[in-house]
Amino acid sequence: MEKKDFEAWLDNISIAFLSLTDLQKNETLDHLISLSGAVQLRHLSNNLEILLKRDFLKLLPLELSFYLLKWLDPQTLLTCCLVSKQWNKVVSACTEAWQTACKNLGWQIDDSVQDPLHWKKVYLKAILRMKQLKDHEAFETSSLIGHSARVYALYYKDGLLCTGSDDLSAKLWDVSTGQCIYGIQTHTCAAVKFDEQKLVTGSFDNTVACWEWSSGAKTQHFRGHSGAVFSVDYNDELDILVSGSADFTVKVWALSTGTCLNTLTGHTEWVTKVVLQKCRVKSLMHSPGDYILLSADKYEIKIWPIGREINCKCLRTLSVSEDRSISLQPRLHFDGKYIVCSSALGLYQWDFASYDILRVIKPPDFSNVSLLGFGEIFALLFDNRYLYIMDLRTEKLISRWPLPEYRKSKRGSSFLAGEMSWLNGLNGQNDTGLVFATSMPDHSIHLVLWKEHG
Repeated sequence: MEKKDFEAWLDNISIAFLSLTDLQKNETLDHLISLSGAVQLRHLSNNLEILLKRDFLKLLPLELSFYLLKWLDPQTLLTCCLVSKQWNKVVSACTEAWQTACKNLGWQIDDSVQDPLHWKKVYLKAILRMKQLKDHEAFETSSLIGHSARVYALYYKDGLLCTGSDDLSAKLWDVSTGQCIYGIQTHTCAAVKFDEQKLVTGSFDNTVACWEWSSGAKTQHFRGHSGAVFSVDYNDELDILVSGSADFTVKVWALSTGTCLNTLTGHTEWVTKVVLQKCRVKSLMHSPGDYILLSADKYEIKIWPIGREINCKCLRTLSVSEDRSISLQPRLHFDGKYIVCSSALGLYQWDFASYDILRVIKPPDFSNVSLLGFGEIFALLFDNRYLYIMDLRTEKLISRWPLPEYRKSKRGSSFLAGEMSWLNGLNGQNDTGLVFATSMPDHSIHLVLWKEHG
């Protein structure tokens, strides 16, 4: 048949074929196949594979491929990487998909890092760490031994742990090595806080003292409380030290001279916690950058403005029950934006700009659970048996770790959280170092540490 005649015939056949029903089309194809030889069948087989198994990731523009991939869950993305080298290349290059996968796990995202392979690696590292948390395999334990009497006070900063004991000493430990760096003779410490040069201690002898690490010398003594000093905080920029006591007062001192600048009254129970912190939000009562003092007792949290002026009045008093039927746990979190404290009713979060309660978190059997740390993504909690990690987005407990029997202080100073940055989201580097420390009946300090990545 001539080419011109063949093309005319093919056009007529095509028009007739398109007018058939699906069933008639199938019967026509079956008939043509039965008339075909090996050459035609091989041609048909090769072309059907191309038509039926089209690689859409290869055919689509890269932007459309990325748009489709970001709807897939991470496990499916990993499976897609196994389809072919081309698929692995495209899927691995989808930065947004891997960043989203990391965010969903509670990981911090630095948007300035646009290397897609980086985020794929971060996700693989993240999924391993989250599995370890779920399987209770993310931590390990160790002990610090050196005190000869009960350890009453703990404070942690930058890989160093300070301990104050009834053996009239304070020690500074390197948590990573377990080595004691400094040991100095002090009074009985109920509270400790330190920096590179000095140690500040609150004592059961009703005084506060400042010590020099290098020499062990007492450089300042603060006298004026009529009850044990349970909590201390200070700020070198302001040259201010604050102390909370069993005499129901908070005292404000000049750090350099030891002079009492003010005594804040209004508490009707032991003041077990004082926190001196910069404000991060604006309200009618304070602006960002203002220094704020929080003081807590068994039932109330009081908020005070503080700075270079020595006189201040209480801005607000927070509580969880008007009739004092519910007491607060002796732990307090304040980051300049939110105040968080736990009670038998649950975990309370206040907005510092308005002092309104933002939410109350009530996990099962919360009556004996205390707060250790609170972040944007995770909270660290504990009771007499376990250390818990809560995902604050779902308010579900995602991990727990067994704790040995220890004496739970009514003041809340003989246990503490370690590194805190991971509570705002893990990033693959901040899940290292100390998680939790508590003093033990045998005078040792029990440590819970992040285990190295597998």
